[in-house]
Amino acid sequence: MNPLKFGIVGLGNMGTQHYHSITQQFVQRAEVTAVCDLDSGRLSKVSPEIPCFSDSLEMIESELIEALIIATPHYDHSTIGEAAMKSGLHLLVEKPIAVHKNACQQLINSYEKRPRQEQVFCAMFNQRTDPRYQRIREMIGNGVLGELRRMNWIITDWFRPDIYYRSGGWRATWRGEGGGVLLNQCPHQLDLLWWLFGKPSQVWAQCRFGKWHDIEVEDDVTALLTYENGATCSFITTTGETPGTNRLEIVAENGTVIADESGLRLFKNSISISEFCRSTDQPFGKPTVEEVKIPIDGKGSQHRGILQNFVDNVLDQTPLLAPATEGIHSVELANAMLLSTFENQSVRMPLDGDRYWRHLEQRIANSSYKKKTVTVAVNAADMNKSY
Repeated sequence: MNPLKFGIVGLGNMGTQHYHSITQQFVQRAEVTAVCDLDSGRLSKVSPEIPCFSDSLEMIESELIEALIIATPHYDHSTIGEAAMKSGLHLLVEKPIAVHKNACQQLINSYEKRPRQEQVFCAMFNQRTDPRYQRIREMIGNGVLGELRRMNWIITDWFRPDIYYRSGGWRATWRGEGGGVLLNQCPHQLDLLWWLFGKPSQVWAQCRFGKWHDIEVEDDVTALLTYENGATCSFITTTGETPGTNRLEIVAENGTVIADESGLRLFKNSISISEFCRSTDQPFGKPTVEEVKIPIDGKGSQHRGILQNFVDNVLDQTPLLAPATEGIHSVELANAMLLSTFENQSVRMPLDGDRYWRHLEQRIANSSYKKKTVTVAVNAADMNKSY
């Protein structure tokens, strides 16, 4: 079987990483047959035998490619994605699949109008390959944990200095990026929140804009999600702390799960919390608890794993790890947290996409922010710290 022919639009940090993953054969049965970027300097670094384009539509219509990776600034994800969808290309979109819920839905609608067996639509949610989160999803799904009661995720190891935000004119602006930490760094965790725990019924958040950096978008967020069964999830993130932490705690009827840099641990109750609470005759009694260290091997295959899974789905119909139709969920959560802050009130889910879009349009129109930019060389070691 011939390798899948990829085009890549956007040769910035992530696009370049995907280019190397394929051309250096970390992804099997795949080849790069065209690339596109507005920056001729980036194109000059591509192997001379690979055709280069400065117009994404020209590359899409060139018949040189069978699949497209979109790794451009965020607003272009949905517009280029729709063009690729209409031309029948398989599509892999970097996160977020769009900036706001309405744009996500429009892109998904374009996909759903196509014959499903002819096109594959995938999102780069690489942290779904992490065995910690896969194991948690399994324990929730098979009932080992019982009903969820409370979740807490502190994800503050996304530190970024000012020079990061100055490295691109589009970064950290309402017009260029559409948001900050929620749209750039945390789509991974927001995707996992929905993937693991489902849709919340209500979202409250306090987003701080330019709290730690000279930017106009959010760089510090504290949110509270409420679910239909009464469970709650507190979510804290920022790009202004170091060393920061990445710690997910899940309290359920049958025990508590903690996922952090040390691995994955289950504190298993001998009896469910509710049953013990109702039945014990000990005023200060607690169920006995067994600590179980769940063996985890590494952090999964990450970006290369999603790329390989995409190729395998196109060529062999292997189930997708990250269908892009689910990409709307992380965007909806990000939009809801921002809308809650804009209106200083809780937001009922599902989110009213029109309501959020009106606020975003107003932020763009009223912006007086003047961006300072610098040229920054990013190496592979830097990128390994970015996800």
